[in-house]
Amino acid sequence: MRLRPLGLATAAGTVLLCATALAAAQGDTPRRAREGTIPAADLLAKVRTCDRVSAGLYRTDAESPATVPVCGLEGAVFWQADLDVDCDGQRTANCNEDRDPWYQDDTAYHQSDGRPLRADTLPYVVVPGNSALWDPAAAGIAGGAVVAVIHGDRVEYAVVGDTGPKEIIGEASYATAEALGIDPDPATGGAESGVTYILFKEARVSPVESHDAAVALGDRLARQLLAAN
Repeated sequence: MRLRPLGLATAAGTVLLCATALAAAQGDTPRRAREGTIPAADLLAKVRTCDRVSAGLYRTDAESPATVPVCGLEGAVFWQADLDVDCDGQRTANCNEDRDPWYQDDTAYHQSDGRPLRADTLPYVVVPGNSALWDPAAAGIAGGAVVAVIHGDRVEYAVVGDTGPKEIIGEASYATAEALGIDPDPATGGAESGVTYILFKEARVSPVESHDAAVALGDRLARQLLAAN
């Protein structure tokens, strides 16, 4: 994850960008207009109030004020922030030094074959590094943890794939943005606000690069979350 200047992300688009099926050897899976069986509205109804579990508040960008808490749910945590586009990991036509001024050729967590994750085909989320504000690992959030990312009426299941600055929150991969109908351009895209991240505790996808596994596990855990009091 990178420290971005304030205001680089643009407002979310309204048209869903669906990628075609790519080679399985590259870790790609077909994109779907809707994932799982839980409507976005049902999940958003569970996050109307915040039981704060972070010791303080996060910034969404390096120059923005600290306004975002990490909130607790039964079996999950969530935050509501912006979406900066992360293009780190494997070098591709979409994610490279020419397309992304902040490009890095590695991710905190790797595929089962040891290679970095591929941001333009794998939906993943960036979590803040461990700090006095909040310790993701102590909260049961580790690499490969499944995440429901919500924007508008769309739900995209992702995994925790990278870590970022200790005081900044609100970043996800190129593939996550694209699936949510958000401009995925790493330099000029993203969403300024309106993105909800629900991270399920002690729920890891294996292998981490299997998006189908993330959807299956995420949908099951989302149902359990809605059933909880």
